[in-house]
Amino acid sequence: NPKSLSSWNPRKDCCDWEFIHCDVSTSRVIWLAIQFSGPDQFTTPFPNPEFIGHISPSVGDLSYLERLEFNQLPNVTGPIQPTISKLKNLKYLVISGTSVSGPIPSFLGQFKNLELLDLSSNKLKGSIPSSLSQLTNLKQLFLHENKLSGPIPASLGQLINLERLALSKNRLVGDASVLFGSNKRIEYIDLSRNLFSFDFSKVDVPKKSSFLLDINHNNIYGKIPVAWTKVKELRMFNVSYNLLCGQIPQGGNLQTSFDVFNYYHNK
Repeated sequence: NPKSLSSWNPRKDCCDWEFIHCDVSTSRVIWLAIQFSGPDQFTTPFPNPEFIGHISPSVGDLSYLERLEFNQLPNVTGPIQPTISKLKNLKYLVISGTSVSGPIPSFLGQFKNLELLDLSSNKLKGSIPSSLSQLTNLKQLFLHENKLSGPIPASLGQLINLERLALSKNRLVGDASVLFGSNKRIEYIDLSRNLFSFDFSKVDVPKKSSFLLDINHNNIYGKIPVAWTKVKELRMFNVSYNLLCGQIPQGGNLQTSFDVFNYYHNK
């Protein structure tokens, strides 16, 4: 019973408990967000080792929940709780910076309202389930810093509303070029420190005014497409430690904003 939950007094209205937020009109619990930040909402949460054990199955009984967060709780273990599948109204699901393990459950594809899925910095294993491609409203997907393996499902490239994607620091393999697309909304892709292998020259470069790309430490080959020089605000472009070859295209941010270390260890 962590000190942090001292406000969770059964004799008081649960809407006054810390980490709980209720809908003003219905008094239903719509947020349960356990994280510890500094003085303002923009501060990165810091780890709290007070919480020990599994995520309680009873979290699935909060049927009006729109936001569920367990963030930076390193002593929280066990699987992603199956009862979470009952929370059909979820828009934001964050289980990050924990010791939660096991596979990414395929039931996550049922959350038709989900806009943010952050399962980063855990101990998750196995492959990325193809059911995630059913999350048509998903804007942000963060699966970085786990032990995920295997290829990414090609159907993940069908998430046309996806804007930010991070898969770094896993053991993923194969072709990730389906994630790119000239007509997609995607503006941030981090595939770094995996085992991806595909021809970078065949990537359909997004037609965005602003973009961030990090593919360092993979087995990606081919040439750098000239189309990357057309992205006006290329704010990150790290292709180091791959099997790329040929000349670096001249022009735009590609030429002016990045030094040798962004291209290091290629051909």
